[in-house]
Amino acid sequence: MLPDRRLTAVLLAATAWLAPARLVAQDTATARSPADTGRPAVSPAAQQLAARTSPMNAFWRSFLLPGWGQARLGRKLTGGIFIGWEGTTLAMSLKTRHELAYLRRTNSARAEDKRREHEDWLVLLAFNHLFAGLEAYVSGHLTDFPGDLHLEALPGGVGGGISLPVRVR
Repeated sequence: MLPDRRLTAVLLAATAWLAPARLVAQDTATARSPADTGRPAVSPAAQQLAARTSPMNAFWRSFLLPGWGQARLGRKLTGGIFIGWEGTTLAMSLKTRHELAYLRRTNSARAEDKRREHEDWLVLLAFNHLFAGLEAYVSGHLTDFPGDLHLEALPGGVGGGISLPVRVR
């Protein structure tokens, strides 16, 4: 398989995995909360999907394919950013690998520099997997965190408030 075909296969697989989460995310984007908060309301389907996804499940999903855990949690923009960076680092590592092979065939003095560049792209690819997994793990823990932060215009200026539930056992 040519590298371009491998990259296309990876992107098609990512699209297939993210398609169900994208449909839930579209439902989320169309529902709106009351005008006083200005935040999009989360649809019941997205809440159930995020509630069923444990933090460790989200970690492993995003560790295997960056953005998958975020999409499962209903964080489509974050997932898209991780997928985009994954594609960039994968494409650049393939590009530098082919350039390195050419430089080695021609016995160029620049082969060592290109080898270092290729290793840099591979490290960025690995860090993207790790960081995506860690971000999904933290987001999985924060799915039930209240989003009741609001600002109001008061006669004397601007005021704000936040509600934090406290569980007493």
